[in-house]
Amino acid sequence: MPSNIKAIGLLSGGLDSVLALKLIKDQNVEVIAVHLLLPFADDKRDYATHLASQLSIPLIKVTAAEDYIELVRHPSHGRGSGMNPCIDCRIYMLCQSWQVAQQIGAHFLITGDVLGQRPMSQHRGKLAVEEKESGLEKLILRPLSSKLLPKTFPEEEGWVDRERLLALEGRSRKPQLALAREFGIQGYRMPGGGCLLTNKEISFRLRELFRRQQVVTEKDIALLKIGRHFFLPEAHIIVGRDERENHQLMELRQPDDRVFEVVGYPGPTTILRGAKTKKAVEFATQLTARYCKQDSPVQHADNSVISSQVNLSPENQ
Repeated sequence: MPSNIKAIGLLSGGLDSVLALKLIKDQNVEVIAVHLLLPFADDKRDYATHLASQLSIPLIKVTAAEDYIELVRHPSHGRGSGMNPCIDCRIYMLCQSWQVAQQIGAHFLITGDVLGQRPMSQHRGKLAVEEKESGLEKLILRPLSSKLLPKTFPEEEGWVDRERLLALEGRSRKPQLALAREFGIQGYRMPGGGCLLTNKEISFRLRELFRRQQVVTEKDIALLKIGRHFFLPEAHIIVGRDERENHQLMELRQPDDRVFEVVGYPGPTTILRGAKTKKAVEFATQLTARYCKQDSPVQHADNSVISSQVNLSPENQ
């Protein structure tokens, strides 16, 4: 038996993951948290850092490589309600976390899975698939539902006491909320958020992006998260909704994008990407005028005035 047992805990920023890490830390296991920075994450707050600090454990952040985008484009195990490839995503996160575990000499992984909580990914069959395809059979400990699952290597070896683990099952969060109060854990992300791929609007935009582009980069993904999006057969138009988004659009634009601005009045920045046909340019001009706060001319990047305001209902956002 190793003299110093280490475990890597996947910390999403939600309640289940932080409780799982807490249960194992309390068994005198050295726990190191890993947080995967995924391009479709919807964390407006850094929940993982906040929670790791509460548990007084180290936190390692791992940025997903661009191979993750290809995983989303071509998932092996299908998708959920949107573009979310839950099983493939979880296998990816397990593999990335195990790489960290090997680097620091950790002996097993901890996740916050609760049996039956999510119908697509958190049932026995899919959990077994994740273990097999990640090459981590019996090395993934799920403390919240351990008593309902087969024994893992850490339990068999006596590194953790199975009797001190839980038997949670189903969608109710009441037991987890009670544990959070008992442990004094606060500031976790509420259930139901975190992944933009479950969002219908983002899913629509991403499908269009994959259909139009052979290669999709992290900058392309970042662009999908901001602005109002309009798709023509030959072009993609993005209109900023406020000053912050206007600034982000300018940072994310490509050299061959065409930029439209409002002259002399507060208004949006618009990017036209794709073919610069007369129809596309006119539509981008109209959109820029439509979302200006006042009637005003619209200025092209070469400083020529091209149009005044028109009435237009947004479509294809």
